[in-house]
Amino acid sequence: MMTNPIGHITQGQFSFLPPLTDAEIAMQINYGLAKGYAWSIEYTDDPHPRNTYWSMYGNPMFDLHDAAAVMLELNACRKAVPHQYIRLMAFDSTRGIETIAMSFIVNRPDREPGFMLERQEVNGRSLRYTTRGYGANQPEGERYGTGGKT
Repeated sequence: MMTNPIGHITQGQFSFLPPLTDAEIAMQINYGLAKGYAWSIEYTDDPHPRNTYWSMYGNPMFDLHDAAAVMLELNACRKAVPHQYIRLMAFDSTRGIETIAMSFIVNRPDREPGFMLERQEVNGRSLRYTTRGYGANQPEGERYGTGGKT
């Protein structure tokens, strides 16, 4: 059985590691830039595993050669939505389509309530499972409060 020792939502790369520092994030951005990837920044307050379409912050960043520009946008996003999930995504366009090559969370709310698994009996003895985020009980924009307060 796999456990989550840090208690964070695990999506994308580096999910089971402690949060990356800005220096480590910049190293990953430079790695992607060396491969020719374009970076984008997305945010949400609903990190449900099936919610793959987060809100985009700014435009995708093509033709960059230094991580500083991505870090500048990331810090602006952190100031704009400090209590939401923020992720960086790198796109590889070498196949002629936008393929996600890298994706990792770089900002989290102070408190992550997690998800519950709802079990429902249907059609006799069959079971149906649904994953629901505890934060989804609150309206959009109020799911994680401000400053860690709920």
